[in-house]
This record gives sequence, C-alpha cells and structure tokens, in this order.
Amino acid sequence: MEYSYSFLILLLPFLSFLVLGLAGMKMKKPVAGLIGTLVIGSVFAMSVFTAYEYFFAVGRDAATGLYPTVTVFNLTWLKFTELLTFNIGFRLTPISVMMLIVITTVSFMVHIYSFGYMAERDENYKKEEYEPGFQRFYAYLSLFTMSMLGLVVATNIFQMYLFWELVGVCSYLLIGFYYPKHAAVHASKKAFIVTRFADLFFLIGILFYSFYVGTFNYDLSATPGLQSNLAGAAWVLPMALFMMFIGGAGKSAMFPLHIWLPDAMEGPTPVSALIHAATMVVAGVYQVASLFPIWVEYAPNQLHWVAYIAAFTAFYAAAVACCQRDIKRGLAFSTISQIAYMLVALGVCTAVEGEGGVGYMASMFHLFTHAMFKALLFLCSGAIIVIIGSNFKEYMGGLHKYMPITNICFLIGTIAISGFFPLAGFFSKDEIVDACFHYSPFMGYFMTLVSGMTAFYMFRLYYVIFWGNSYYEADPEHRRKPAEVPFFMWGPLVFLAVVSCFAGWIPFGHFVSADGHSEDIALQSLHFGPTAWMSLCVAFIGFGLATWMYAKGTNPVPDMLQRRMPRLHKAALNRFYIDDAWQFVTHKIVFGLFSKPIAWFDRRVIDGTFNFMAWGTQEAGETIRPWQSGDVRSYAVWFLTGTVALTLVLLAIAL
Repeated sequence: MEYSYSFLILLLPFLSFLVLGLAGMKMKKPVAGLIGTLVIGSVFAMSVFTAYEYFFAVGRDAATGLYPTVTVFNLTWLKFTELLTFNIGFRLTPISVMMLIVITTVSFMVHIYSFGYMAERDENYKKEEYEPGFQRFYAYLSLFTMSMLGLVVATNIFQMYLFWELVGVCSYLLIGFYYPKHAAVHASKKAFIVTRFADLFFLIGILFYSFYVGTFNYDLSATPGLQSNLAGAAWVLPMALFMMFIGGAGKSAMFPLHIWLPDAMEGPTPVSALIHAATMVVAGVYQVASLFPIWVEYAPNQLHWVAYIAAFTAFYAAAVACCQRDIKRGLAFSTISQIAYMLVALGVCTAVEGEGGVGYMASMFHLFTHAMFKALLFLCSGAIIVIIGSNFKEYMGGLHKYMPITNICFLIGTIAISGFFPLAGFFSKDEIVDACFHYSPFMGYFMTLVSGMTAFYMFRLYYVIFWGNSYYEADPEHRRKPAEVPFFMWGPLVFLAVVSCFAGWIPFGHFVSADGHSEDIALQSLHFGPTAWMSLCVAFIGFGLATWMYAKGTNPVPDMLQRRMPRLHKAALNRFYIDDAWQFVTHKIVFGLFSKPIAWFDRRVIDGTFNFMAWGTQEAGETIRPWQSGDVRSYAVWFLTGTVALTLVLLAIAL
C-alpha cells in the first residue's frame, strides 16, 4: 500500500516526546538529545521520500492531470450524523506534502544546532556542560514538531483545531523554557493568552461551519444538501471563514494580535527559529490556504479583507523593524511582515483558475523559501548571542573578522529576504508583488514599498552586527574576544544558506497551484518584466540607504534623524504603543469595568448566598442538637409534650 509508512511521521516524534519526557532525566544529556535528533532525522527522511513518491513516483492523475488528494487513513473518533463526524487521519495534498518538507527540514536543523546552543561554555568558549533541562528541551521540540505535522496532514477542520491547540501548548512550554526568568514566564503567558483569545473565534467559526454545512471536511463539492442547508443563510460561510481567520491571525501574529510574537523571543533562539520558520506563525497561512476554494467561492469579499489587514500589518511591522535594538526582536517583526506578505498574496486572489489564482502559488512559494532563510537568520542570531552574550546591537559590531562563517550565512539570508536575484526570496516575493498588481495597482505599489523597507532594515541589521564599530575592539583588555561557533552550530547554517541560494530555482508552480494544474510561473521571473525590475530597483534603494547610513558605523545621519524626529523614532522603538493600548484595554476596561464588578458579584452575592445557606444550616443544627442528647428523661419529656400538643391540635380541628 502506498504511503503505508506515513503514520510513523506522526508516531515517531510523539514516542520521542514520551520517552524523553518520562525517562529523559535518567539519561545522560547527550543521549537524550541524540535520540530526539535521530528521530526527527528519520521523520525528515520519510517526509522527503513521501514528497518524492507523491510528486514523482505516483505523480499526477492521468485522467484529470491533477495531483490526487490521498487519505492514508481516516479513523472515526466521534460520530453524530453520517456527515458530521470527528475523524483523525492523515491526508496528503500538494501543500501538506510541501509543509512536511518545510517542518521536518527546519526542525532537523534546529535539533542539530541545539547541541551547540544549549551548552554552557567557559571563558574560552569551550563546552563545559549542557544546560539544565536539556532533556526536557528536546522532549518539547519533539512534541512541537509532531503537533505541527498533525496540523498540516489533518483530514478535517476539527482535527486541525486539535493540533492547532497542541501547537499553542508547545509554544507556551518552549517560550517559557527559562522559567526562572520573569520575562520568559511573562512572554509565555502572553503568547498563550493572546492566541487562546484568537482561537476562541476559530472554534466559534468551526461550530457555525459544521452546524450549517453539516461536515468538518475541507471539500464542500461532495457535501449533499449544501445549498438547502445554506438557503436563507448566505452569511454563514463568510462569517464562519472570517472567524476562523481571526484564529489564524492570532497564530500568525497579524495586527492587532501580533503583540505576543516579539516577546516570544525570550525563549531559546532555536525555538524562535522553529516558531518563525516552520511551525506556529505559518499555521494561519496554511489554514487560509487549506480552505482557499471555499473562500473564493463563498466569501471573496472577506478574502480581500484578509489582504487589507495583512498589507497594513506588513507595513507596520517593517516600520517597527527599522528601529529595533534587539536583533531577535528585529527579526521577529521581519517575520510578522513576511507572514503578512503570504496572507496578502492569498487575499488578492479572485479565482481558483488563471491569473486570479496566482497569489495562491506565490503565497505557498514564499512560505517555502521564507522558512529556509528565516531559520537561517534566526540561527545566525543565536550564534551571535552565544558568543556575545547579549541580544543588543550595542554589544556587537565588527564581527565579520571573528565569525566569518556566520557573517557569510547571515549575509546570504539578508540578500534572500531582501528579494535580490538570484536567491530564493527574489522569485517568491516577485510573484507576490505581481499578484498584487493583478488585483490593484495600489496594492502592488504598496507591497513594493514594503519590499524596499525589508531590504533597508535587514541590511541595517547586518551592517550593525558585522561591520559597525566593534564593541570588543573599543576595550579589548576588559572584553572577551569573539570567536566562531562550533560545527554543531555552523553546520546547519551552511546547509540552510545553500538551500536559500537555490530554493527559488525550484519550478514550484509545477507542484503547487490554486487549481492543481502545472504553472511554471516561478521561472517567468527570469524574463525580468516591469514588476521584477521595479522590485529590484526598490530593493537596491533600501540596500543603498542602509549601506550609506550604517556600513561604516560612524555615519552621523542615523543620530541626526533620531534627533530631528524623536517622537517618531520613540514610537517605532516602542512598537507604536500597541502593547500599551492592549494593556489599557485589558487592565482599565476589561478588568476595571467588567472583571472587578463580576468578581464583586461573585464574592458578595454568589458566595454570600451559599455562605448564608451554610451558616443557616449550621445554626439550625446547633439549635436542634439538644434534641439528640442521649438523655432518656429528656426524650420522654419531648415525647409527652409532643403527644399532648398533637392531641390538642386534633381536638381543635374536630371541634
């Protein structure tokens, strides 16, 4: 049977989690890490083989010319009606197979990289011992990987939701991995609460969808009685889909639900790479892509709302990234902007077929390429932080002399995300801008502007870290000399750098497209049409500005701009006070106007009522306690008194 082994893709990382979670503390730390890494390596190999078998060995259906949707297994968990059932299964589609490659590739690199990152070092950067909780860390990584894999191979929306919530739990555990740090605990709670708030809308959307449609399935074409179910309720699917998108906006950190993602940088850097490149933040994009035919047919206007929300988010995050001092938070806002790019590409689609569906392919292509170079950039930042001991750019500068491999890899990631030919980001980002121009000139020019901002803030970050004034050389006698990271860390960097160089040359449209037919659109960028030239020119402008302002490290222009526009700079540095606005809404309005009155009512009325009932019962018991004293003479008195009283009452009634 084809794909009969595929259940192991979910089972093996889950078993790894159980073994490391239950018995990991009894193992030596390297053994625990080796088990987790070998398991994910095996899952990576199976995912690559699955992709080969799906796209090449089996290939397209001869009759339809489409890659088939393969349901490897689909077990009924709960059954309400013939259509409305809770199933757990394993489903292969072009985008789910693509996601298997993305998730397992990044996760495997993160597992290898963590051997170097999670080691404590002496003053000469020699490894001394692995950090406390090393086994727990690898157990969480296994569960995180399994959760995202289960999400992308789900056979129905409810299974997606189950693994969606499991992804949220894993992010909570990993962001708060350094739980002795207050900031890490705060960040993990913030991520959990914000995403749970958004997931409430996802659940409500699923309930509306299932109640009116009668199924949890992605495909409505084979749903009997659909039109009769929706008769007089045309608003249901648009509302249900948009509610589900709100859940996706929380996971993918769209404005204004983005506030958790920058703070999530308190977790270990390998976790940041996994969250940003392959797991949590792409879940919202995958959700919209999975339901894309339903969006286009039943809720096209709401799909365009997604594009507008994402376009604003892309611009906002890029503006904030231009002023960040913390390199991981700068990359976090970069991720928000790039994920927004993917959702814009989906939102500007007007049809499944033809040019109206170009954005679908472009979005999935950018998801694929972005995962590689964003994982590369985060792992490079982790290497820098390990050596420098700080996230802030003031403690860096001049590192190209001391970390040559990291320098080259970070530069490759920067060029790729900026959209320069011939690296991966050029192909996927150019297709997104092209799809935006097909939708409207305004959207095309707007996203082109954001593309230029991307080049500016990424090269700003690169120059400040590697070519700015050296923190070490300013006082070499009292500061530790930087050095290159060990092989376990730079090996994954080199691998991801190579992938970032060549991933754009994959004929992605042949494998993934909106209508399933082959579209070798990615290679059309080689024709260098007007859109490609304009994107390159804008990227060169951003690169030129960053080079002029930051390459030498002594240019007075950045400080002059900061002095002339202090309010704008301070606002961008503080994320335009969106976090403060949420604090005001939650603490002053929600807590002050709603939670405190409800708490008062709960304590005074609800608790007071039951406390009164308990007090009354106790007092009544104390009152009648003498009736059960055990004194026979007392019982005789009460008996005679009662008999006389009863006799008198009966006589009174008789008379």
